[in-house]
Amino acid sequence: MELEKTLLRKVGEAISRFRMIRDGDRVAVGLSGGKDSVTLLEALLKLQKRAPIDFTVCAFTIEQGKFLAPIQPLGEYLRARGIDWTYVEDKPSLNLLTEHPDHGCDLCSRFRRRAVYDVVRKLGANVIAFGHTADDFCEAFLRNAMFTGRLSALPAVTWSRKREFRLIRPLVYVPETLTRAFAASLGAPVIPCGCSQKTGTVRRTLRDMFGDIERDHPFLKETLLSAMSNVEHSRLLDTRFLDLESDSDEAGFLGDGQTLVTLSSAS
Repeated sequence: MELEKTLLRKVGEAISRFRMIRDGDRVAVGLSGGKDSVTLLEALLKLQKRAPIDFTVCAFTIEQGKFLAPIQPLGEYLRARGIDWTYVEDKPSLNLLTEHPDHGCDLCSRFRRRAVYDVVRKLGANVIAFGHTADDFCEAFLRNAMFTGRLSALPAVTWSRKREFRLIRPLVYVPETLTRAFAASLGAPVIPCGCSQKTGTVRRTLRDMFGDIERDHPFLKETLLSAMSNVEHSRLLDTRFLDLESDSDEAGFLGDGQTLVTLSSAS
């Protein structure tokens, strides 16, 4: 019961803060077969009964040929609970496995995005919910900063290119330790994807690094999430956010008393 209370509080906070779900929405949850998306579906179904707004929830799964076990047990679990679930085998994605077996994540994601939009359109939904957790947000933040030279993470809320669908990630404040425990308490079948088992990737390196640091700093993810919500533009190097035309003669100082070069334009 405490697990559920904590989960719903964190999901409710995200939905409220970012206005993820609105009155009259039909929300389609992308079920990947893993613990995170199952947890998200259950959380939204429970919040649907308590929320002061009216919205509906359905679920779908796109088969791209990368599940490590049959997906049928998940379907049986959902149908037994009366949950509206759609399963689609995406033929173009399956063809990729034979025609381009060494294809990368970008190509796979592009195929999945097209398939997702096709399915959700047929379901009559206007909102698509993904099960990315706090771990995913933190890893994306560090990956972009360390390997792409950008300060960015995953968007909590965004839109499809033609603004046909609102894309939401209600688990932004939920760590995987919580989704793992909650999914286990449900007894829901978890069907792993082969992509999650890959080693030697940047994601795996960051995940291992997190694990090492969190042994001494257990609130690392909370701190990083807070940093993403507390940006000090003037202390970064993006000149779009710096006042380089100021006439102020104030100079900064280094910690050892040495004077920094002032940004003043005055002579």
